[in-house]
Amino acid sequence: MCGIVGCTTHGAEVVGGLIESLKRLEYRGYDSAGIAAQTPTGIGIVRRVGKIRELESHLLTEPLHSSTAIGHTRWATHGRPTEANAHPHRCGKLVVVHNGIIENYLELRQELGDAVFQSETDTEVVAHLVAKLWNGDLAATVRLAVGRLEGSFALALMHEDMPDLIVAARRDSPLVIGVGDAAHWLASDVPALLPWTRRVIYLEDGDVAELRPDTLRVTDTSGKVQQRDIVEISWSAEMAEKGGYAHFMLKEIHEQPTTVANALLGRIAEKSGLVTLEGLNIDDDTLRTLRRVSIVACGTSWHAAQVGRFLIEQDSGLPVEVDYASEAIYREPLLGRDDLLIAISQSGETADTRAALRRGREAGAHTLVICNVAGSSMARDSTNVLLTYAGPEIGVASTKAFMGQLTVLSLLALKLGAVRGRLTDDVMRQRLHELKTLPHAIEAALRTSDEARSIAGELAAARDALFIGRGVNYPIALEGALKLKEISYIHAEGYPAGEMKHGPIALIDAQMPVIAVATRSATYPIMAGNVEEARSRAARVIAVVSEGDDRVARAAWRTLVVPAVPENLSPLVNIVPLQLLAYWTAVARNADVDQPRNLAKTVTVQ
Repeated sequence: MCGIVGCTTHGAEVVGGLIESLKRLEYRGYDSAGIAAQTPTGIGIVRRVGKIRELESHLLTEPLHSSTAIGHTRWATHGRPTEANAHPHRCGKLVVVHNGIIENYLELRQELGDAVFQSETDTEVVAHLVAKLWNGDLAATVRLAVGRLEGSFALALMHEDMPDLIVAARRDSPLVIGVGDAAHWLASDVPALLPWTRRVIYLEDGDVAELRPDTLRVTDTSGKVQQRDIVEISWSAEMAEKGGYAHFMLKEIHEQPTTVANALLGRIAEKSGLVTLEGLNIDDDTLRTLRRVSIVACGTSWHAAQVGRFLIEQDSGLPVEVDYASEAIYREPLLGRDDLLIAISQSGETADTRAALRRGREAGAHTLVICNVAGSSMARDSTNVLLTYAGPEIGVASTKAFMGQLTVLSLLALKLGAVRGRLTDDVMRQRLHELKTLPHAIEAALRTSDEARSIAGELAAARDALFIGRGVNYPIALEGALKLKEISYIHAEGYPAGEMKHGPIALIDAQMPVIAVATRSATYPIMAGNVEEARSRAARVIAVVSEGDDRVARAAWRTLVVPAVPENLSPLVNIVPLQLLAYWTAVARNADVDQPRNLAKTVTVQ
């Protein structure tokens, strides 16, 4: 799970630009980084362990001058984070960078016999395989080599005898080509290209691309030329920058009112009570005859799926099951032609979720992808795609992408409810009005930041924390716990509040903070009782409460007060103070907020 970049131009220096592009991919991995550059004396390689700043610092003192180069930032899968295992890897005149996993690399190593390997990685086998198959034509040889590879990969290769050529190939790992003036770029994700061009081409599985300064040629593995459309990216380079905030995560938390507004734009007609979901190409008659809904996702997206389950069941009457994609792919899917499989992924590249999507499609189910990246693999794998329009999310811990997912799931639930006759026109008009005003409520929730920062000063000393919620806010307790553990490294668990007496209450004492999502809801009186139970055992209760609350607030040690909104929309408001609490706690602990240890933004391996 890594990030790769490359550029070929007419004479212009590219190494500095590639360093900037790598920084925009550092969310994908930051164990080590490297650059390979065509120079007058051959291909020069510089690799360093640690973050990209280590590589940049070295290149400032010992620069590589080149107009054609490739680069890599690594999240270790095969082999420790060492300089020998860092990319690029070389075999003779060939160099390669790789994102993904070569599943049959051990078999290929045995087949390559006397080849001398310098690393523990699966990637190095690609360089030796291409060298063994070498026929004088880099692109043709790469086409032969990828036919021998099993697994997922995005590759970029250079050869010393072809100084202005980069050859790229992909299968099940993202790879985007940037089209510039007398230059071509490649990268694992769009933000890496934005400083240089907004015109991109998304490569498809099986594509092999030949990049030269003035030409781009894409073929399949048989050598047949493929036509790929140029897409104009609406994101500006500034959208991928911090915008004056100390961290990307804080910036992205504060962008959430806009995220909701963008996700609603063009999709709702408040006066007529209609929801129009461009990208959902399943006709209303089919939606009426659906038997059930299955949702697959991982991590934060799985928590969004859990909220979606509540909303869809409530509004449409359809039964909904939610699976971890990583578990769903290892059992037979009980799906058929009358079922809808929804796959949720921020990046649209999550390996397990993509595999579960494939299995659902093979079982004959209708499939729907909810993601943030229009040209992603999952978006191309399904005929039904609902984009969240959250814009680039750089912080590894997802915030605004989660908000976009919740908004789209709310719209989908309303759409299903209306089509299936569960929601009247008057109810739809009311619900759409509530959705339309939601960005204002989220803006108000952002004003809890100062109180969250104050609480975090004491929470930072905790070793463990318990998050509790009920109903549609139980998944928000889970997500709050995940955010705290992801970026502050405090052990945190989320529970349905009713389960507290079935075990977790044994952990509660004066050293155990309990964070309760206790806003106004149908279960509020019971939730208030759960808060009292925790308080009676000396817990320091931090409660998210609605404005005007006079019961839970009295029992809590500290409160985070949010606007009162309808219960079905409360997850989109209640998550905000929990994100801020996690953020400020991580800051208080001097943790690396945007790049927490051992994590990567886009999980493209299983």
